[in-house]
Amino acid sequence: MVAEAAIEVFAEVRVPQQRSYNGGIVFPLILSPVTSDISFSEAIKAHKPWLQSRLLEAGAILFRGFRVDSSSDFDDVVEAFDFEELPYVGGAAPRNKVVGRIYTANDSPPDKKLPFHHEMAQVLEFPSKLFFYCDVEPACGGETPIVLSLAVYERMKAKHPEFVQQLEEHGLIYTRILSEDDDISSAIGRGWKSTFLTDDKQIAEVRAAKIGTKLEWSGDVVKTVMGPVPAIRFDESRQRKVWFNSIVFAYVGWEDARNNNPTKAVNFGDGRPLPAHVVYDCQQILEEESAAIPWQKGDVLLIDNWAVLHSRRSFVPPRRILASLCK
Repeated sequence: MVAEAAIEVFAEVRVPQQRSYNGGIVFPLILSPVTSDISFSEAIKAHKPWLQSRLLEAGAILFRGFRVDSSSDFDDVVEAFDFEELPYVGGAAPRNKVVGRIYTANDSPPDKKLPFHHEMAQVLEFPSKLFFYCDVEPACGGETPIVLSLAVYERMKAKHPEFVQQLEEHGLIYTRILSEDDDISSAIGRGWKSTFLTDDKQIAEVRAAKIGTKLEWSGDVVKTVMGPVPAIRFDESRQRKVWFNSIVFAYVGWEDARNNNPTKAVNFGDGRPLPAHVVYDCQQILEEESAAIPWQKGDVLLIDNWAVLHSRRSFVPPRRILASLCK
């Protein structure tokens, strides 16, 4: 009865960029309104258990064709799901608050490609759900490719079993240098004041410790040492291991005016360097397994952060993607 009621509101849509997996899983799931007069927020509230079951199955849902015309509409959609908000403490991306629980996704320049990562995998407190919303459709490029963590884990374990075993035994340590204020020219340019939501160094120390991060100060610049944190996690809701890390993003993408050697930005938890060829193999696997659906105005993408990594392709402006993080 639950599913029957939901299909009177939500229609499944197929596009060429979707991927299919064993067991009939289509990734991502795309849902559109059956009729144009449907209230998206009310439909979410009425069918939330069904939507959550579909998210558990697919890992990501793209809602397309619903009336989501503004950032305030997007905020209403997020509120309708009623997930608890996660404060953005410890993340690297420069972001600005827009309205309610809504922020810009990443304010770095359009030519910056953001490699695949699980949101805030480098700290102990990370979101379980992510929402993205297309407020301004890109002129060209700017997709947000996504990939199932399970698929990456299985391929990496098959190709590099010893590396995966080392990750499971030792975890990872991430290192990044932060300036005092945000640097929007960098994809990892969030300053320590924004990162820890304070201008007090002692408060920053307390908040850093809470998420497993140590701070080493040099004047108003700080080196953050995050971890050791797990690189492979067990997804309780799906009862399986997943590839939960930001190895590729840190290794190839954590580079700016303060961080000039990204290959040293992430190491095994015992301090040993990662083998470059394995990291680049992983990067290739991520690309091969990913789905990249071009954004359309009004799209809302809901991602289970436990199950899915995401990235960002470079783009020709304009493009405005908004985000919200949930516990």
